[in-house]
Amino acid sequence: MRKSCIIMHISSLPSEYGIGKMGRHAFAFVDFLKSAEVKCWQILPLSPTSYGDSPYQSFSVNAGNPYFIDFETLEDDGLLEHHEFASMNWGSDPERVDYGVIYKNCFEVLRLAHSRFKPSRHHDYREFCEKNKKWLYPYSLFMALKDENGGKAWYEWEESIALRKRQTVSEAQTRLKKQVNFYRFVQYEFYKQWAELKKYANDNDIKIVGDIPIYCALDSVEAWADPKLFQFDKNHMPVSVAGCPPDEFSPTGQLWGNPLYDWEYHKKTDYKWWIERIKSASELYDTVRIDHFRGFESYYAIPYGNEDATVGEWLKGPDSTLFELAEEKLGRLDIIAEDLGFITPEVRAMLDKCGYAGMKVLQFGFSDSENEHLPHNFTTTNCYAYTGTHDNETLIGWVESLDKKSLKFAKKYLGVKKKKDIPEAVIRSAWGSVAETACAQIQDFLESPASARMNKPSTLGGNWQFRTEESDFTPELAKKIRKLNRLFNR
Repeated sequence: MRKSCIIMHISSLPSEYGIGKMGRHAFAFVDFLKSAEVKCWQILPLSPTSYGDSPYQSFSVNAGNPYFIDFETLEDDGLLEHHEFASMNWGSDPERVDYGVIYKNCFEVLRLAHSRFKPSRHHDYREFCEKNKKWLYPYSLFMALKDENGGKAWYEWEESIALRKRQTVSEAQTRLKKQVNFYRFVQYEFYKQWAELKKYANDNDIKIVGDIPIYCALDSVEAWADPKLFQFDKNHMPVSVAGCPPDEFSPTGQLWGNPLYDWEYHKKTDYKWWIERIKSASELYDTVRIDHFRGFESYYAIPYGNEDATVGEWLKGPDSTLFELAEEKLGRLDIIAEDLGFITPEVRAMLDKCGYAGMKVLQFGFSDSENEHLPHNFTTTNCYAYTGTHDNETLIGWVESLDKKSLKFAKKYLGVKKKKDIPEAVIRSAWGSVAETACAQIQDFLESPASARMNKPSTLGGNWQFRTEESDFTPELAKKIRKLNRLFNR
């Protein structure tokens, strides 16, 4: 079925509290999507963010981001009084998230709510803890230890706890019981609120498209509590880390720094950890986009400690075997394979074997008429056509950055004479394509400038801050998108 999708992370929702939350504004956005006859809402990873505020660098692949917990819902549940959070400073710019302010104040409010929470009155809390104990208990202890260590990465802790000596871990569990319980409470509230929001979206015939990074962060509970998953030495430090080799856009490559998986270990376990991760993601979202999907075929390994990605080697991954096993256990999976970047014939073969929807990004297309990202070159309907992703410029910013040759080609291809008409023509081109799903960032419909870009890859600071305001979501905008959907049978 042909459909459309709007990309906007939870953090970008309107909010009086500095960052988007899973409260009334989130439900109102679902109503807006329904009015616009948009069938999919795509978000970024829901995980807690770490250094750099990136949802792709998280303390846990399973935990939810505490920042997204709605205070007004906690107020309705009797855990907060309105003045306790409404009177706090949540930043001065309604269009940007101030993560420093959020970090300082959000946990203060959540701790207050936790002080009033009575687990004995909530049987669903006990059920949640029992159901999720495999990841919840290590995560809660990990975060409590981070607090105790002033936020330092786990590999900077005392050796006995960094290497998880049994007695030291046992002592920490006793010593930090109150803190551990706080982090369990936070996850309980996150998942309860998320389940209600997702159900509301689904009840209104809107699917949630979620996103999971292929890699874990080095400073994560997975790396600390389950080192056998990774290519670590005897001190639980990486042998090699992830990244991308040099290319015409990046002469020194991209050094991501994530630990690489020990695929031999995963193979011996029939990929149990990965299958459980895919299962969890498929319950959290309706459709799962897997970032850097090509890394399952082969991945670029950079020696740990190198300052850039100029030295590295390509090593073989599990290929389609992992997904064949996953589908044997879980059934057919609704997955988007992020197949951008350096794509070899072997990667193409893996994608064809899996049969998952791939991605086309129109902003990448305007080099020449043979470019695979231009709609007339789409060879299948089984793809998502994006005007741009969270890593791209807004369409207005992108147009401003085009060189003369690309600008001339874009005007000719899109049939417009004026530069200012290109953004809307790109959206129409995506919507008019054969792709089963056409996607755009909300910034593209709001005609946002370059400053509204969500993320500029390989840069630290200034990213993940874009926010919308309640006044952005007008009936007129919903009508405009609805007319576009009807025109192109979406």
